[in-house]
Amino acid sequence: MAAALLPLVGGPANITSVAHCMTRLRLGLADRSLVDGEALRALPGVLGVVEDDTSYQIVLGPGVVARVTADFEALLRQRTLKEAQKARNATPVKLALRRVANVFVPLIPALIGCGILAGLNGLLLNLGWLPSLTPALAAIATAFMALIAVFVGHNTAKEFGGTPVLGGAVAAVVVYPGVAKVTAFGVTLAPGQGGVLGALAAALLGTYVEKYCRRRLPGTLDVLLTPTLTILVSGLATLYVLMYTAGAVSTAIGTGANWLLTTTGAFAGLVLGGLFLPLVMLGLHQALIPIHTTLIEQQGSTALLPLLAMAGAGQVGACLAVYVRLRHDESLRTTIRSALPAGLLGVGEPLIYGVSLPLGRPFLTACVGGAAGGAFVGLFAMLGERVGATAIGPSGWALFPLLAGDGGLGAAVAIYGGGLATGYAVGFGATYVFGLPRGR
Repeated sequence: MAAALLPLVGGPANITSVAHCMTRLRLGLADRSLVDGEALRALPGVLGVVEDDTSYQIVLGPGVVARVTADFEALLRQRTLKEAQKARNATPVKLALRRVANVFVPLIPALIGCGILAGLNGLLLNLGWLPSLTPALAAIATAFMALIAVFVGHNTAKEFGGTPVLGGAVAAVVVYPGVAKVTAFGVTLAPGQGGVLGALAAALLGTYVEKYCRRRLPGTLDVLLTPTLTILVSGLATLYVLMYTAGAVSTAIGTGANWLLTTTGAFAGLVLGGLFLPLVMLGLHQALIPIHTTLIEQQGSTALLPLLAMAGAGQVGACLAVYVRLRHDESLRTTIRSALPAGLLGVGEPLIYGVSLPLGRPFLTACVGGAAGGAFVGLFAMLGERVGATAIGPSGWALFPLLAGDGGLGAAVAIYGGGLATGYAVGFGATYVFGLPRGR
């Protein structure tokens, strides 16, 4: 009843005071226009509504009103704590990462679709099937990646308060073939140099130039000069500074990822697989989205994602162990049964927030399982059998159609599947033995 009442009276922010008498819940409201009086009166258990100059009174009846008021106040405290926690977590770094994520997350459906088509096309080429169709599939699968900079620019301007089409126009400079005639720092530029990072930087600069112009130019000149100056200033900066700089950063990311996996693959997998769940909890995993996109753009796949996906395997294994150990806790077992299919497909939040994190220890043992799975996949990268994902977003079993590897699709599937099995097994074993207090 309390949970049903709260949104109908305008939500927590609209409540200024809570009290009750023998039969009525008496609320102080900041804005009575936010109340849905008709829905309130239709709510089962509400006997009537009375308004006076000092309070908004909901008639619930004797006995009931005291219990509902207590729960209503508890809900308000809970919401207040959540808002305070959210405010504490909203650090400048996390806010910046969230905004960068907002640029790339809308691109994930296209990355998934094109990634699956690219994998299908590669399979057809390897088998020698439908040779007349593979050129068409290749064109469809790669067209988006060839122009992804434009979409990044569009979304960047939209996210940071600029005109989206101007952000796309500035970012289009990065992939325009004509940049091959431009020389910066004594080096001839290549189309696509700087990739999505260059597009992000170009559109961000364009947004600031646009805002600067709009604040200072009169309306009669704004419509002509603002878009012109935005594209000109940002375009020149992109050609002579940003593409070169972002290209160096992108190359360093690709080189660093390759070095990390070929020289320290098992250790890197252990660290990445073991720490990914805490990164998700802190919101820091969003920093990896541009890195994944850069690797896909450069190399056709990101070898980091299969390592990070092992965290979900450890989570599944840990929750299965909880399910087996806590046979008497039917409520928790019901939660696990309902959340497990999503966990197997890489959606781990229901298991994290519904099972492992509230219990404490299973969250840590899930990280152990993720570390073991990551070390398994990373070990094969050291042996020359690197596994990558051609798109970001899916994880768990849903990542199988998007796998690519140095040894072909079959080897990639086998290694990734072995990593999942390792994560499940170690997560289960660690949780079964160490993850729950004695007596539970």
